[in-house]
Amino acid sequence: MANSFGAKTTLTVGDRQYTMYSLSAVEKQFPQAAKLPFSLKILLENLLRTENGLSVRAADIEAIAKWDPKAEPDQEIAFTPSRVLMQDFTGVPAVVDLAAMRDAMQRMGGDPTKINPLQPAELVIDHSVQVDEFGTPSAFENNASLEFSRNQERYQFLRWGQKAFRNFKVVPPDTGIVHQVNLEYLARVVFVDEQSTAYPDTLVGTDSHTTMINGLGVLGWGVGGIEAEAAMLGQPVSMLLPQVVGFKLFGKLKEGATATDLVLTVTQMLRKKGVVGKFVEFYGDGLAELPLADRATIANMAPEYGATCGIFPVDAETLRYLRTTNRPESLIALVEAYYKAQGMFFAPGAAEASYSDTLELDLSTVVPSLAGPSRPQDRVRLDDVAKSFVDALPNLMAKSKSTALPVTDPNAANPPAPQSTGDLKNGSVVIAAITSCTNTSNPYVMMAAGLLARNAVAKGLNVKPWVKTSLAPGSKVVTEYLKAAGVLGDLETLKFHVVGYGCTTCIGNSGPLSASISKEIEAGKLVVASVLSGNRNFEGRVHPEVRANYLASPPLVVAYALAGKIDIDFNQEPIGTGKDGSPVYLKDIWPTFADISNAVDTSVVRSQYESIYEDVFKGDSAWQSLVVPEGNLYAWDDDSTYVKNPPYFDGMTLEPAPVTDITSARALAVLGDSITTDHISPAGNIKASAPAGQYLLAKGVSKEDFNSYGARRGNHEVMMRGTFANVRLKNLLAPGTEGGVTRHLPDGTEMSIYDASMKYQADHVPLIILAGKEYGSGSSRDWAAKGTRLLGVRAVIAESYERIHRSNLVGMGVLPLQYKPGQSTSTLNLTGTEVFTIEGLAAGIANGFADGRELAIKAKKEDGTEVVFHAIVRIDTPQEVLYYQHGGILPYVLRQLLKS
Repeated sequence: MANSFGAKTTLTVGDRQYTMYSLSAVEKQFPQAAKLPFSLKILLENLLRTENGLSVRAADIEAIAKWDPKAEPDQEIAFTPSRVLMQDFTGVPAVVDLAAMRDAMQRMGGDPTKINPLQPAELVIDHSVQVDEFGTPSAFENNASLEFSRNQERYQFLRWGQKAFRNFKVVPPDTGIVHQVNLEYLARVVFVDEQSTAYPDTLVGTDSHTTMINGLGVLGWGVGGIEAEAAMLGQPVSMLLPQVVGFKLFGKLKEGATATDLVLTVTQMLRKKGVVGKFVEFYGDGLAELPLADRATIANMAPEYGATCGIFPVDAETLRYLRTTNRPESLIALVEAYYKAQGMFFAPGAAEASYSDTLELDLSTVVPSLAGPSRPQDRVRLDDVAKSFVDALPNLMAKSKSTALPVTDPNAANPPAPQSTGDLKNGSVVIAAITSCTNTSNPYVMMAAGLLARNAVAKGLNVKPWVKTSLAPGSKVVTEYLKAAGVLGDLETLKFHVVGYGCTTCIGNSGPLSASISKEIEAGKLVVASVLSGNRNFEGRVHPEVRANYLASPPLVVAYALAGKIDIDFNQEPIGTGKDGSPVYLKDIWPTFADISNAVDTSVVRSQYESIYEDVFKGDSAWQSLVVPEGNLYAWDDDSTYVKNPPYFDGMTLEPAPVTDITSARALAVLGDSITTDHISPAGNIKASAPAGQYLLAKGVSKEDFNSYGARRGNHEVMMRGTFANVRLKNLLAPGTEGGVTRHLPDGTEMSIYDASMKYQADHVPLIILAGKEYGSGSSRDWAAKGTRLLGVRAVIAESYERIHRSNLVGMGVLPLQYKPGQSTSTLNLTGTEVFTIEGLAAGIANGFADGRELAIKAKKEDGTEVVFHAIVRIDTPQEVLYYQHGGILPYVLRQLLKS
C-alpha cells in the first residue's frame, strides 16, 4: 500500500497492538476533513488503507478530505467493503454464478480454485420458510419440516459451497433473519485482519435492508447479487462520493409512540425531502433517547426512504448493545479505543459535522401511525386510518373487479384455518403478521406486542376467526425474552404462535388463506387487508388476494387482529367486548412505556445471546444429515429444476466483442411509474398456467411441488419465464391486461412476455423496455436484471431509476437510459409499437463518453414517421463502462482472473 499521507500507525489496546490508518494524518494537511460526516470518515479510512496508486490514488483521498457538501457528486471512488452478507434467495444464485465461473475458468484453461470469495462472505438462510401452518403449537415444527423438504436440493448446494469455497460461511435455516443475525452476532464494528490491522467493519449485502446494521455504526448497504459477487471476488465497489444529508433528532418519544411510528415518520419526511443516491446520517441530542434497537429500526428502512444508507455514529449505546449481545470484552474495548483514536466516537454536545443538507425532528411530535395501503412512505396517523381506507376504497375496488383473483396456493399443506364466517367485508383484516427484520429485531416493540396480548387476554378478548395470525421472530433470542417476560403464552392464546425464524409475510411468504376465505373474497370481489410489522407493502407482494396492505408496529398488528378490520376508529369504537360484557378500547390494553422498559430491562439478558449463538453455523440434525456433493467443481444435474448452470459464460472469449449500436429494436413492455423489482423479478407462487409452471410440468414436477420463485432462483429457466410476470404488472403495450402479457410486433398478437421474447430472439430482434419514474425501486433483486437480460432486453429507457437496479442492469450488460428532464414516454407520444434505433453507443463507449452521455434515439412509427429524441446514458462511472464493454461484471472479473 502506498501510504502517501503517512497515516499508518499503531494502536495499543490492553496488551495487544494493532496497525491502523489514522485520519489525523489527513486532517493535518486538510483541516476541513475533521468536519466530515461520520460516514465519509469511514470512506476516508477505507481509501487510506487500500491506496495502491491504481484503483485508489492519493488524489481520491484528497477528494474526500476536501469534500464539498453542496457539490453534485462527480468524484468516483473505489470502496472496498470488509465483508459481504447474503440471504438465501439472493445468495443461491450468487453461489450458482461462482460455481459456473469455476466451470468457465477450467474450460478456458485457468485454475478453477482461483474462484473464491476474497472477502469474508456470510450467508443466512432466512427467506425460504413459509407460513403454511399457523395458530397451533406445532406451527413452527411443521413449517420448518415443509421448508426443508421443499428446499433440500438448494440446501445441499449451499452446503457444497460452504465446503468448496474458502472464506464462505452459511448460517443454517430456522435460525433467524439475516439482518438480525448480522446485528446480534456477525457484525464486528471494528474488523481485524490476519496482519492485525484494525479498521471499521463495512459491508455490502444482497438485500436492500442490509442498511439495518447502520444502527450499530457499521457502514453498509444493499447491492445486487451481481455486484456482491464482484465484491466477493476482490473488485472494489465503484461509487460516486455522495452527498450526505444530516437528520437531527431531539426531544423524546411520547407515551404510546413506538420506534415503528418513528421510522414511518422518518420515511415520509425523507421521501418528501428526496434522498435517493445520498447518505443519511443521524445526529443530535435525541440519540441519547434512542436505544440501539430503535436506531436499527430506522436504519433498516433506508431503502424505503430512498437513501443509500441511514447511519448512526458509534457511541456509548453501541458499546452497551455489544455487551448485551455477548460480544467479547476485548472487542468492546477495541471498538471504544479505535473510534476515540479516530475522533469518531459520538458524545452529546459534540460539534456538528458539515452536511449537504439537513432536516430535523422533535421526537415528541411522533404519533402512532401506519403506512398504506400500498407504499411504505404513505404514512397515515392511526386516528386517520379508517378514513384513509374508505377514501382509497373506490380505486382498490376498481382494481379488484378488473382482475380475477387467484385462489389459495395449491402447493401448500392444508393449514388450520377458520371456515367461512360470512362476516368478511371490504376492509376485513385477513392477515395479521408480526414479521420482518425491521421490527422483530427490536425488543421494545416486540415486548409491547406481548404485553398488549397479555392485557387483551386478561380482558377476555379474542382474535377474529377470519384473521391469519403469525409471529416470525428475527432470531431465537426473541422467543427467549418473550418467554422470560411471561408473555409468549399470551401471544399464543391469541393465535400468535411462532411460525418460523425468517422472513415470511413481508416478502410474500405469507402462505395460503383457507379455501373458504379465498372463495368469499373472490365471490364478493372484496378488498381485504393485511397488517404487518414489515417494511414493504407494495401491490401483490404480501398476498395476491389482499389488495390493501398496511405497515404497523407489532402491538398494532395484535390490535388489528383483535378488531378484525382496518376501518376502525380506535378512539370511538371498542376493539372488542370483554368477558364481563363491557366494551374494551385500545387504550384499555395498551402498555405503558414503564411497563415495556421494565420488561425489557429484566427479560433481555446477555446469557440468551450466548446460548443461541454458541454454535450458530452447526444447524440441526436435518441440516447435518444432508448428503453433500464433493469436489471443487459442482456436479450439475441436468434433471434438476432448482440448480442449473447459467448461460452467462456461454461462448465467452478472452477478449470482449466490440460494443455496437442497438438497431431495429422492439419494445417488450411499456410501463408506468413506480415499477418495483417486485413487478419485474419473479417472486411468490408459481401458477400452473404461467410459462414457469408450464416448464415445471413439462419437467415432470407436480403442481404440489412447484415451491416458489424465490426457492428456484438457482434455475435460470424458471426465473426468466417469471420475469415481468407479476400478477399486478400493467403493460401499456397490452391495454386492459394485468400480468406478464404483451403484444408481439408487428403482428400484434397478444401473448406472454416470455413467449414474445423467445419469438423475438429467434428472429434476432433486440428488445427495449420503456418506463416511467422510480424504475426498479424496492428490494435489491438481482433477477430483476438477470431476467431482463435473458429475455433479450438490450436497453431500458426510464424517467428515473432506483440506485441498485440501475447498477444491476449495467452489471448484466443492459444499457440504462434516462429521458431528459421534462420528457417521457407519453410526452414524446411513444406507444411502444415503434421500431427503435439507439445511435452513438459504440462511439460513446469507445471514448469513455468523453463527448457527453447523451445518445440519439430514433423511433420509427408504423406510418413511417419518426420521433427523434436524446436520452442520458446512466452508465455512471468509468468502472461501469468496463463492465458494460465486457457484457457485465461477471465476464469482466473472469477475464481479469484469466489474465492474471
